[in-house]
Amino acid sequence: MTGFETREDWVRGRLSGRGPIVARFLSLAAAPTFAVMALVAAMAPADMICGAMQGPLSLQGMVPMYVLMSAFHLSPWLRLFR
Repeated sequence: MTGFETREDWVRGRLSGRGPIVARFLSLAAAPTFAVMALVAAMAPADMICGAMQGPLSLQGMVPMYVLMSAFHLSPWLRLFR
């Protein structure tokens, strides 16, 4: 043994074999978290957000960013229904 361990060995040792379960939970937690953040950013007053939006359908600001992040993280949820 050379003392080097693979990433899987490290995760298995640190999480006592629960690594795949934790990874699955975290992958499912991303999309709803970003969706909630988009709702919070949409309902917050403009002066509370770092960059005020130009209009309700503007592609600038935090809301479109969180919506896109939520959409990009939907794949674990779509795999559940496959």
